[in-house]
Amino acid sequence: MEVGYPIMKLDLKIVEPIVRSALAEDIGFGDITTESVVEENQIGKASLVVKEPGVIAGLDVAACAFHLVDPKLTITYLAKDGETIAKGQAVMEVEGSARSILTAERVALNFLQRMSGIATKTARFVEQVRYYNAKITDTRKTTPGLRVLEKYAVRVGGGRNHRFGLFDAVLIKDNHIEMAGGVKEAIMAARHHIPHTTKVEIEVETLEQIEEALEVKADIIMLDNMSLEIMREAVERIAGRAIVEASGGVTEENIVDIAKTGVDFISIGALTHSVKSLDISLDIVALGREE
Repeated sequence: MEVGYPIMKLDLKIVEPIVRSALAEDIGFGDITTESVVEENQIGKASLVVKEPGVIAGLDVAACAFHLVDPKLTITYLAKDGETIAKGQAVMEVEGSARSILTAERVALNFLQRMSGIATKTARFVEQVRYYNAKITDTRKTTPGLRVLEKYAVRVGGGRNHRFGLFDAVLIKDNHIEMAGGVKEAIMAARHHIPHTTKVEIEVETLEQIEEALEVKADIIMLDNMSLEIMREAVERIAGRAIVEASGGVTEENIVDIAKTGVDFISIGALTHSVKSLDISLDIVALGREE
């Protein structure tokens, strides 16, 4: 699968503390089942197998989980992030201490399954609008503490990232408008506060608000939960004077109709807040005992 632009790599210095925290939550003071059942010197070889077709994402995160439990484990990648994987295909092999493999199993799979689910869902939306101008983007509706991983998975699926947090872009929403006293007032206040290099996006609900936003030269206008008819008229009125983003109530059933209105971006919270994890399992075989 080609995404059409570079996928930013995950920074493992950021990933490692996230994975370490997940392992601490799961293992606690020890894996009492594995330590009771599996001999300490038992060697095993495990395969991570995809049980349904999808786009894989998070292989490095899964590998991080295994290596944090046991740096001596040998990991072999059989796929790479962004590949479309068939049912029954193995994407990774792990060899070494059976105890270590089984202790890391659930955390590694949890990350890999969720990130692959996000990438798979994103890829479906991207494919649906491939013949239109609209680009698919995510939102801040992510799992607390996992935003960097979930937004990476969106990129792997061919989508784009919206702002990462409150710190890297201005997005004026309805409550901001209410507190500022209006659309123009909110935009002008933002312009006065931020550097000239920062764009201003504003969320609008009516055609009248669009006119106000254009009057003070908003850079990006988000059409929030508008009907297709109003959305089409909004795009015509904006006429290229601002980037146009559609948001709210986007589904696989209506996304093509939204793209046909001529919007530049379609933001979808469901990419990360309502995703179904991809079904992936770990199968291990015994290789004997280490002397």
